[in-house]
Amino acid sequence: MKALKRYQRRLINRVKENRGVFILFTVLRVLIAVAMIRSIFIGNYEGAAICVLALLLFLVPSFLEGAMKINISPLFEGIIYCFIFAANILGELAHFYSHIPIWDTMLHTLNGFLFAAVGFSTVDLLNRNSKNIKLSPLYLTIVAFCFSMTIGVLWEFFECGMDLFFKTDMQKDFIVSSINSCTLDPNHDQAVIAVKDIASTQIKTISGQLFNIEGGYLDIGILDTMKDLFVNFIGAIVFCIFGFIYEKYGESKKVAAYVVKGLKLKPQEEGNEALMQK
Repeated sequence: MKALKRYQRRLINRVKENRGVFILFTVLRVLIAVAMIRSIFIGNYEGAAICVLALLLFLVPSFLEGAMKINISPLFEGIIYCFIFAANILGELAHFYSHIPIWDTMLHTLNGFLFAAVGFSTVDLLNRNSKNIKLSPLYLTIVAFCFSMTIGVLWEFFECGMDLFFKTDMQKDFIVSSINSCTLDPNHDQAVIAVKDIASTQIKTISGQLFNIEGGYLDIGILDTMKDLFVNFIGAIVFCIFGFIYEKYGESKKVAAYVVKGLKLKPQEEGNEALMQK
């Protein structure tokens, strides 16, 4: 009950500080609620569960602010809400992942960028508040990059686990027209057999089901995982460049300063904290 009251106070403070973010927050929540009601009416209970998950994820920024005693910038918070909506509602419920092939790639790139910002801000907070340690800009950006890539790898572990144990297809398939395989070597000498220009393949189950795949061979998730990690890498690198420039040259580099300061996590001021305790 106390946690709910603290959340309500933070929400009121957020309205006072940035009305635009609050409007975005409200509009997206209403859209998710409408999507959830529609999913229930048409019997799509999995879709309704996705909506519930999205609504719960919308509480995470406020929860983190209270638990870690930090302030998330309005720009960062707005991006988080848009990311959740784009990934869960548009991606899963509206099938953007299938209809717009680049949708998943864009979100993974943004994911790498944002988590690099989180890693950078977290270490920067420790760096600025420590009297005995002064980390170099290069070290800060390396830590931010490693943090982002670690989150990316953990997410791919999650996708693989969901596919293996819950029979989902989070690791999307690719159709490839050529493969190189040691398994096809008839002598089992680990010689690489190249199979090029695959026109079609066929999958036959024990029960007699046949699946014809036109255009090549069905790759189960490997290329998708590598693609996701690669674009996560690109997103992390892009932010780290901005972060390094800002730490090195400060406010003189306006673009880098705008990006980094707009996505920074800041410690809560004592005045704000006192207001929230009332």
